[in-house]
Amino acid sequence: MSGDIAEKARLRCERLAARDALTQAERQQKSRAMTERGASVIPLTPGAVVSGFMPIRSEADIRPLMEALRTRGARLVLPVVLDRETIIFRAFEVDAPLVRTGFGTTGPGEDAQVLDPDILLVPLSVFDGHGQRIGYGAGHYDRAIARLHGKGRVPILIGVAFDCQEVPLVPAEPHDVPLHAVLTESGLRWFSAQPLLPTGKKAL
Repeated sequence: MSGDIAEKARLRCERLAARDALTQAERQQKSRAMTERGASVIPLTPGAVVSGFMPIRSEADIRPLMEALRTRGARLVLPVVLDRETIIFRAFEVDAPLVRTGFGTTGPGEDAQVLDPDILLVPLSVFDGHGQRIGYGAGHYDRAIARLHGKGRVPILIGVAFDCQEVPLVPAEPHDVPLHAVLTESGLRWFSAQPLLPTGKKAL
C-alpha cells in the first residue's frame, strides 16, 4: 500500500468515526441545516438533472434537500450499483417505489429511465479546503465521473458531508477529480469558479 493510499485509509477511518460519533439528533439538526442553507443556492436551470442519494449508516439525510430542489425544477436521479463496479443514475419520480440497489442503498427499479446527471451530490468520508475528497473506497463515483467526462459531460460536483469530516489536506493522486463545492451544515462552499450548466447559462 503506497503512502498516499495508506494515509487516505487512515483519514477515512478517522473522519467516519467522527461522523459516527454524532448523535441521531445532531445528524438530524445538521441535515436540516443543509437543506435550509443549500436548497436555494445550489445552481439550477429548469430541467437540470440532479443526482442525490438515500442516506445509509451515519450519512446526512438529504431527502428534504432533494425535494426542495425538485420544487425548483430539478429532475432527480439516484445512483444504482449494477455490478459492484458500475453505477448508473435512474430517474427518481415522486412516490416512485424504491428497491435494494447494492451496498446497503435503495433506488428506483429497472423500469426507471436512466439519465446522465448535470449535478452530482456526492457522499464522502473526507474532504479538504481544496476540494479534494475521499470516498468509501469502492471507487464508484470516480468511475461514474470518468464515464461522464468520457461522454463529454462535465457535471457540477458538490460533496455532501458534515463539518467534522473536513481535514487540512487530502493527499491527491493523478486520477482524483476535485469537487467544485461542498455542502455542510455551515452552507455551500465553492472551491472553484462556478461552472456552467449544460444550457450554457451560468450557475446562479
